[in-house]
Amino acid sequence: MDLTGDILIVEDEESIRKFVKINLERANFLVKEAGTGEEGLEIVRNSDIDLVVLDIMLPGMDGFEVCKILREQFPRIGIIMLTAKSQDVDRIIGLEHGADDYMVKPFNPRELVLRIESLLRRIKEPINGVPDIINYGPFTMDTYSRKFYKNNNGIDLTPTEFSIIKLFIGNPGRAFHRDEILNLIWGYDFMGDSKIVDVNIRRLRSKIEDEPSNPHYIETVWGLGYRWVDKD
Repeated sequence: MDLTGDILIVEDEESIRKFVKINLERANFLVKEAGTGEEGLEIVRNSDIDLVVLDIMLPGMDGFEVCKILREQFPRIGIIMLTAKSQDVDRIIGLEHGADDYMVKPFNPRELVLRIESLLRRIKEPINGVPDIINYGPFTMDTYSRKFYKNNNGIDLTPTEFSIIKLFIGNPGRAFHRDEILNLIWGYDFMGDSKIVDVNIRRLRSKIEDEPSNPHYIETVWGLGYRWVDKD
């Protein structure tokens, strides 16, 4: 699979931005850069961007707000957030706003490349042959166009959410450990916190469940992880 792509770096510190750009270009990515959130949004709206590396602490509009707007307007774009803070709350807020992944500064540029490749793999999952339509209850998943429907109404899913629900629907009734989901979706080289799984599940429930607090499809398996309830 071709894991090259157009990457946008939104980072106000020029030294960090240039450092990241150099390392991404060495990995054969095409890189654009912005110093503010407003500038970054303008580039995304006028360019073909596959993935955004987005700093949280930005002048003017912060990274959380940029992430929220990106996710609303470009649901299939990849978003990796950067933060200089190590507190869980910053990572959770970023994920709640729709980020696919996060990295805490300072970070190893090789790890960032691996995270980008992992996310691009989810975005550009290979498609073989004719459209593959999966029907399950009220849901329809079109893996060719990467669209998801409930009762014929389209639901915007992030690349990560789409991969998770595809895993679940393809294995109804099977309980997945959080670490197993982490490995299958984010990759075995992922060095982050398994809480990223919980946040994505919470986001998915808010989109597909009639009552997210009382889920009908994505069930919690206490002490383990989650499963897609096989109603058949």
